[in-house]
Amino acid sequence: MSTTTPSPDTDPQPPAVNYVIGFLLVGIAWGLTTPFIRRAAKTHNPAPHPIMDRPDVKNNWSKNKLFGAFFSVMDLLKNPRYAIPLLINLTGSIWFFLLIGKAELSLTVPIVNTLAFLFTVLGDWWVEKKVISRDTWIGMVLSICGIGLCVHSKTG
Repeated sequence: MSTTTPSPDTDPQPPAVNYVIGFLLVGIAWGLTTPFIRRAAKTHNPAPHPIMDRPDVKNNWSKNKLFGAFFSVMDLLKNPRYAIPLLINLTGSIWFFLLIGKAELSLTVPIVNTLAFLFTVLGDWWVEKKVISRDTWIGMVLSICGIGLCVHSKTG
């Protein structure tokens, strides 16, 4: 009895709605979380670490920078206002790599990055109460039109 593995050409393709949902989820995970991550990083003010006051660390430039960077990263990762959006953002990266395994690469990358841009702008408006300028609105519309042209040329 021989088993044959189906070729990629004969594998049934998921419905287009699955790709659309996947693109939206990645765009949201990447774009909408970025303003939250930024705000948490900007407002984060950790307590000083005693090891940073030790003479061997204070007087050694490389130790000081290495320990300083390590504690900065660890303090941020312990902050739920930073860690939760970061985890969602990284989950979006996993979804992205799952998508590019199935979807057309030349469509997936621009679609997902455009959606991330759009959701970043909306997230910035929501989190930072930033006004979306007329030029940004025009850029968002043109980005969507460009994606529409790319999709149409690939499928048409």
